Amino acid sequence: MKRLFQNIGWLLTGRGFNAAMSLVYLYLATHTLGIEKFGYFAIIVALGQTVTGLANFQTWQFIIRWGANGDGPAEATGFAIALDMLSVVMGALIAALVVWTAQLWLPLPDELLWLTFGYCIVSLLSIRTTPTGLLRLRFKFATATGAEAVQPAIRAAGAVLATLLMPNVAGFVLAWAAAEVAVAVTLWIVATRKEPIDLSKVSLTNIPSKHSDAWRFVWSTNMSGSLTIAGKQVIILLVGTFGGAALAGGFRVAAQLGQALVTLAQTISKAILPELVHDKENAVEIARRMANIAVVAGVLAVMMALLFGRWGLATIAEDDFSGFYWAMVILSIAGAVELVGASLESLLVSAGKAHTAFLVRAVPTVLALVLLETAIDWDGAKGAAFAMLGSSSLAVIGFFVAVLNLREIRIAVEPGAGPQSKLAAEADPQSKSAPEQSKL
Repeated sequence: MKRLFQNIGWLLTGRGFNAAMSLVYLYLATHTLGIEKFGYFAIIVALGQTVTGLANFQTWQFIIRWGANGDGPAEATGFAIALDMLSVVMGALIAALVVWTAQLWLPLPDELLWLTFGYCIVSLLSIRTTPTGLLRLRFKFATATGAEAVQPAIRAAGAVLATLLMPNVAGFVLAWAAAEVAVAVTLWIVATRKEPIDLSKVSLTNIPSKHSDAWRFVWSTNMSGSLTIAGKQVIILLVGTFGGAALAGGFRVAAQLGQALVTLAQTISKAILPELVHDKENAVEIARRMANIAVVAGVLAVMMALLFGRWGLATIAEDDFSGFYWAMVILSIAGAVELVGASLESLLVSAGKAHTAFLVRAVPTVLALVLLETAIDWDGAKGAAFAMLGSSSLAVIGFFVAVLNLREIRIAVEPGAGPQSKLAAEADPQSKSAPEQSKL
């Protein structure tokens, strides 16, 4: 637990710096572009992140899962790099299709389409989950935090330059693209210093030949990551589709301010997964403690949004964005729910139940996307925020129900484990440790 909290501390330090820089470039972008052009910018960035999220495999999880054994991470890293290459090819095809059809469903002017496609390609080439996984495997969270700080720093500096030299949508998109490239290069440099890459191990077959469940795990985590993107970036795109660029811009600001907790949830997941993999016997207890802490943090964050959210919107964005206060509050509640569920989802993934985590998140996410147009027609940005809150709530309830099946988790993590296993004792409702199940 001490190492876990240290790692979370480093990650939160990075997130804190990121948040501070985010306020700088959010202020500059909203005041320079105005609500409609900021909406164009938000749609382009969301589209690039959507394409990358759909094509990208969660290779950092593979490195932790298969690189933590006695053979070291060489083969797992080779598998991850091969998947990254596949992601770029798949993503480029998706980007071409999406941008080609953009005028049919997105409120983007013609002159921004090539810029949108270029940003998608840059985002794909800047995929960095593999070097991030190498650093997390060795618990080098401080190093990773320092490297990742390059991104918000470049974004803030780029936003300043865009405001002064190129005060339009293209200027801010170029600043974001430069930040993506810079952070990817930095992470690869620091990761390879810690763990040299053996290019002879780059293969799509080595790991699957040794682990029969490899491809199921690969596609499950990929689809889970895609759902996370769908629950955040695709919704921004659809808000633009159904409500126009101005509504998309306002919703983007409300989401960035209100859903800071989703980022915190992702931070906890990234820190807790290596601990759950390395300490399987105490995995349930670690997840339970983190969930309890998350409840307290979530309540405090929602209170902050209620008390200071209106002031934050008025200070950071223009007056045009002040009408998105309640959407921001609702999104902060959704973030609090995600924060509670982060450790539960990581527990399922660490136990080899990534496919279960995917299914649990898939149903409410799809439901939210299907109902989004109706929700926007009902109450605009607030309706869209309620759709996200409903999706998050159903997903976390599903994670909780899945985790209660502790016997199944023990079998997945530790096949053939004897009845003396601590995790088995917690899983057995007849054992003396059964109260732990009710605590969770």
